[in-house]
Amino acid sequence: MRTLLEPRLMDPSSNEPGLVVDVRDERRALLFDLGELGMLPPRVLLRVSHAFVTHTHMDHFAGFDHLLAVGLGRMPRLVLWGGPDFVAQVEHKLRAYTWNVVHRYETPLAIEACEIRPDGRRRRARFDSASAFARTELPPADMADGDVLHEETTFRVRARFVDHEMPVLAYAIEEKARVRVAPERLAAMGVTTGAWLRELKHAVLAGAPDETPIELRWRDRDGEHATVRSVAELRPLVLDVVPGRRIGYVTDLRGSEDNVEQLSRLLDGVDLLYIESVFLDKDRAHALRKNHLTARQAGEIARRLRARALVPFHFSPRYQGRTGELVAEARAAWGGAAQAGEAEAPASPA
Repeated sequence: MRTLLEPRLMDPSSNEPGLVVDVRDERRALLFDLGELGMLPPRVLLRVSHAFVTHTHMDHFAGFDHLLAVGLGRMPRLVLWGGPDFVAQVEHKLRAYTWNVVHRYETPLAIEACEIRPDGRRRRARFDSASAFARTELPPADMADGDVLHEETTFRVRARFVDHEMPVLAYAIEEKARVRVAPERLAAMGVTTGAWLRELKHAVLAGAPDETPIELRWRDRDGEHATVRSVAELRPLVLDVVPGRRIGYVTDLRGSEDNVEQLSRLLDGVDLLYIESVFLDKDRAHALRKNHLTARQAGEIARRLRARALVPFHFSPRYQGRTGELVAEARAAWGGAAQAGEAEAPASPA
């Protein structure tokens, strides 16, 4: 079934961290980590509305400059999320450049930087190109659930901290529901797909009143057509609503029981888990010194989370040409595909 959120690793080789999540029907995308963004074409980067950073080590945050360079003059707004001191770090990035002409760009850029701390405190600030990216403090957004960083009609992003000898955010991206369109029902109504379907999907998922009008516009061999129907008329004829998919993005953490506990609270029963598998388990002592997981530890965590599908990534360069060993070790420890009767989700290229 077609899903609302379509994730893929930024790096087709799975070596570098970073996840792209396309928001279908909206022509936009979410990024998880801002590392090596040069692998993504500008047309993808210009669709980015939100970026969620696990932590600000270079391989997870250095790509901010590239995103900024592509977006200047073309991207109207960008929302960033990160951990402790993230707002100040974004400010320092912006203050490192001279902005004497940016106010003349036809499309001004507003960057909203948000941070969350392990004690739950939050901070937000805005940086506008029209004012040379001077910092403006914003009140923190109140969320009913302390894990929720961002919420929309159709999906939410939640996070919890794990330990990497520094606080690192692990993320859950959750579709609230998936809306299935039945082609035979559309045909029976004598209409075809169009932009109106997106409006209807959002109305259904948001619980809009039955009398809410939806303007249907479509084109077929007989030309262009337009009519108005209510949500109550369209809901049973066109759509089925099924539970949404949950996606996990986990990288840069120790193999500790405390970390597993945090991940269990965030990702128990996750449908699709992207998790770092940096070292082979025979190099576990080295992984411990580096505060990373081995592939076996990643698979064991996936098993404990009852993950339905697993994508290992973020492999150490020491295994160049041998990354298949890391994938095999992680999936052997997970054992999920055989139990669930499903194939593992592939790490599709960006």
